[in-house]
Amino acid sequence: MALLTRDVPWPIRGVIAGFAGTAAMTAVYSYLHARRPGAVGVPDAAGIGGKVGLDYDDTGVPGRIAENILHLPSLTDRQAGEMTLAIRWSYGSVFGIAHVVLRSKLGEPRATLFFGGALMSMTLSMFPLLGRTPPPWRWTGDAMVTCLATHAAYIGTAAATDNLLRALTHPKNR
Repeated sequence: MALLTRDVPWPIRGVIAGFAGTAAMTAVYSYLHARRPGAVGVPDAAGIGGKVGLDYDDTGVPGRIAENILHLPSLTDRQAGEMTLAIRWSYGSVFGIAHVVLRSKLGEPRATLFFGGALMSMTLSMFPLLGRTPPPWRWTGDAMVTCLATHAAYIGTAAATDNLLRALTHPKNR
């Protein structure tokens, strides 16, 4: 508990919050895969680990985007899925820093609303622009609901973790 009795530097708090959000997002994907074993998945995108992709974040599309941006040699579907997971955990963890910064500037609930809006705007625009997916209004309803549910889990958990760590380490700044 020594960690909670002293100040946690804000970048570390953000990475912890982002990691917790990523864990929540991953847990929702696992739950949805377990509850919907016959799901069709998104068209034209290989899922991760031999499963169907329930939305584009659950496929090799993020890995393919990295492949193109970084000019990597052609990845297999398995490698693209592994790259997607590496991106999810690294980017997801670091993106939590954005909530910390927004929280210090805007306070709650505006910080979480802006954080969530920015994350969803990036998700819904970057996949069509960089990943060559259909635009969001052409996604299946199932893929859109999955996207919203998994990102809501990430956003809510990252924000709650940041706020909890802030309250535990800075009781006067609740």
